[in-house]
Amino acid sequence: MNREKDIQFTSAGTNINEVKKKNAEAGLSYNEVKALLAKSGGRGTSIYSDTDIEEVKQDIHKHQH
Repeated sequence: MNREKDIQFTSAGTNINEVKKKNAEAGLSYNEVKALLAKSGGRGTSIYSDTDIEEVKQDIHKHQH
């Protein structure tokens, strides 16, 4: 297969495949970092948390009686 046919460019001349490759090698994405912070107690990240709020409330009330 011809390598030059596989390379795609934007109208500005950016090599799309090269950008994708560099992004994959860059580490965590912004949203992955936010999700990791939410799971480890970061501030202002509650929308990314997978904590079941109703389950926590029930557990709290169970121990109060």
